[in-house]
Amino acid sequence: MGTRPVRRLARRCCKGECMTAKNNPLTTVFIGAVEGSARALQALCEAGMAPDLVVTLPLAKADSHSDFADLAPIASEHGIALRRVPRTDDADLVQELRGLNPDLILIIGWSQLVGREMLDLPRLGVIGFHPAPLPKMRGRAVIPWQILTAQRQAGATLFWIDEGVDDGPIAAQSVFDIDPETIDARGLYDLSVNEMARLLPDLVGQLANGERPATPQDHAQASICARRRPEDGEIDWTRSADEIERLIRAVGPPYPGATTRSAKGATVTVTRARRHPREGYFIGMPGQVQDVAPDAVTVMCGDGRCIDLLEWNGPEKLGRHTILGRT
Repeated sequence: MGTRPVRRLARRCCKGECMTAKNNPLTTVFIGAVEGSARALQALCEAGMAPDLVVTLPLAKADSHSDFADLAPIASEHGIALRRVPRTDDADLVQELRGLNPDLILIIGWSQLVGREMLDLPRLGVIGFHPAPLPKMRGRAVIPWQILTAQRQAGATLFWIDEGVDDGPIAAQSVFDIDPETIDARGLYDLSVNEMARLLPDLVGQLANGERPATPQDHAQASICARRRPEDGEIDWTRSADEIERLIRAVGPPYPGATTRSAKGATVTVTRARRHPREGYFIGMPGQVQDVAPDAVTVMCGDGRCIDLLEWNGPEKLGRHTILGRT
């Protein structure tokens, strides 16, 4: 494509306070709807690189993401126009973006795939975020999968989106070590998102200066993570204590948590647990509650070891010697 002049838009004033001047000459659209989106948007604004338009989900769709974040307060604070749409292929949105004639689209925390029409809109292209060290761990639910597969390295990758699955050239990346025996979903989510928020303003600055970092991925090193469904978070008490504790770490906050059934059949959601320190002390059946203390409920696992449920919720108390997970 040929070059064209870009517009330098001054930030509007909001509630009597003038916003920081925009240092980024690129006309930029930001699309997102989760906690990571909010941190990225805030980082851009603090760096003087606020986008010209924020696209996010309607509030009625908040329940579709366990880590949903309303971007309206940040957009309002910095005088940024905001548009709510359920899908990026919304015809009115595409028409509006075509009129805006953007240089760059940033998609940070938006689960829908982007079609060719959207990809062709910006002059420079579309940048996406993946909370893993691409080309490894492409695909869905990568925070839980990295924990479930005991990865020792994790990452944050900003890449050029194309019509493949997370396989576009890498624009910026951070790779870091994690402890597979202690890391939980919240910890890994925060590490990855914070690294992304650190990388993003620098990347936009490079693009504004005429650079276009794009390192092709080594597809021979790729791995693909499958979609996870709610039933994948159900606890199988015949599994080992290590496996069950790892599952609870993997699907806890900001995700919904692991689930089991009480003795009366009610759903119990577990969001934090630990391996019980004593082996061979309790004898019982898998899923059987061995002890109920003020700070923990101890449950037998399939390998004869126990885990302590530290944070859980359900409609009833978990009684000693009752068995969880039976339907």
